[in-house]
Amino acid sequence: MAARLGTAQAAATQAAQARYDAVRARSLVLAAPLSDEDQCVQAMPDASPTKWHLAHTSWFFETVVLQPHAPGYRPYDARWGYLFNSYYESLGPRHPRPQRGLLTRPSAAEVRRYRAHVDAAMRSFIGSAAAGGVASLIELGLQHEQQHQELILTDLKCLLGGHPLPTGVYDEGEHCHPAPVASGLLAWRHRAGGLAQVGADPAAGFAFDNETPRHRVLLREHRIASRPVSCGDYCAFVRDGGYRRAALWLSDGWAAVQAQGWEAPLYWSGLEAQRPTVYTLHGPRAIDPDEPVAHLSFYEAAAYAEWAGARLPTEFEWEAAAADGALDGVGEVWEWTRSSYDPYPGFRPLAGAVGEYNGKFMVGQLVLRGASCATPPGHARPSYRNFFPPAARWQFSGLRLAQDA
Repeated sequence: MAARLGTAQAAATQAAQARYDAVRARSLVLAAPLSDEDQCVQAMPDASPTKWHLAHTSWFFETVVLQPHAPGYRPYDARWGYLFNSYYESLGPRHPRPQRGLLTRPSAAEVRRYRAHVDAAMRSFIGSAAAGGVASLIELGLQHEQQHQELILTDLKCLLGGHPLPTGVYDEGEHCHPAPVASGLLAWRHRAGGLAQVGADPAAGFAFDNETPRHRVLLREHRIASRPVSCGDYCAFVRDGGYRRAALWLSDGWAAVQAQGWEAPLYWSGLEAQRPTVYTLHGPRAIDPDEPVAHLSFYEAAAYAEWAGARLPTEFEWEAAAADGALDGVGEVWEWTRSSYDPYPGFRPLAGAVGEYNGKFMVGQLVLRGASCATPPGHARPSYRNFFPPAARWQFSGLRLAQDA
């Protein structure tokens, strides 16, 4: 019996180390084609340099896992907590987010050495008896790193897409542009009303705290679109003067259109030409009318829905339909919903510093569901709740329509 238990424990430890190594290696793969200059620049206050993402995710493991739980661990450089803390007030002061692009030091090479230092300590810790007691915390760190892998792509696209000579950075093997999902007319899926279970199933594996607790909601009878809105669909809205018709827009959205000069989704150009183009991380390319439209703000999504005689689904309508397998094209773009990012009944943040992970952002944001082409495989699930302020459009955010029955 003892031998079998020992073998099982060794296998579990090996699996945990393999998962840790795979997730951490993926971040370096995304950074590999970039120059040190590419990795240092910050495109806008809401984005972060690639180098900062690589350092911050290492800081998370160092500060949240190793320092409290690995006896004898010493920080690589105690001063770096100030540089690479993101928003954890309980863990001390931090460098202002809009100024991350000014951190020319430490160098990209030094950040890679920092990662190697943390990785060596984490591998040793995962193999220790103490790791079992914080396995959920380690998994949270890996899920956190996967979120930052998506941010590396979206923030990099924001940087390079604004370059006067835009070029690609990844080959076609890197899935970082939405794949076509439209084929013919959009179909409507009828959904009966009634009670539905939403939120993460405790027995289904990892979930963030904002996906809990699982609970019942009452849905009204409705219809939901079979697929996301495509670029071809959205082109019709643009060419019909959608960005010039105030009646289609929410008040704040119309103000944003006027203030920002929006005329089309982010990264689109040449709509007056025969073949308009979109910037991608593979380089500029012709817009494929069958691809899901991406890089829309909530305001643009809501305006399109108004123009189309429809509305955005609630997050619970979306989750119930996704859990039933009723939605096509999920996973190419995040899909805006008409739901505010609020706590579920009975929600309680995690204990300790990681309690700041989600709960304190539950104000002034809208929920997006699904995943995007930039989301690491296996990271998302039907209960996943992404959230952004309504004007955000640098993420791979699109929409799916719904209608009252």
